[in-house]
Amino acid sequence: MNVKIKIYFTHKDEQFMGIGVYWLLLGIKKYGSIRRAAEDMHLSYVKALGMLNTLEKALNEKILNRRRGGESREGTTLTDNGNKLITLYEEYQEKVKSYAKSEFENFSNQFNLTD
Repeated sequence: MNVKIKIYFTHKDEQFMGIGVYWLLLGIKKYGSIRRAAEDMHLSYVKALGMLNTLEKALNEKILNRRRGGESREGTTLTDNGNKLITLYEEYQEKVKSYAKSEFENFSNQFNLTD
């Protein structure tokens, strides 16, 4: 047996950061494009844009440097805060999962759960 948890952050009861937003930010970092990152995740561009706008609004921080694509294909990059967010989210997620796994092992041992 194992434990699985889902981590997401809310602001005023609205989810603004979770694994989907994290993957989207990683995609933007990789491709330099919101559209390409969204396609890679099988998301519509409009859905991805909404997720990113919600994130920036909740944090009251600029996470992306957005430049129009068009012919110049300048694309989108992460701000320093965007890169920091990715790093901190990864660290937070690992700590929470490690804690949850440890506590589940304690629970399993006390309740005699086996695979």
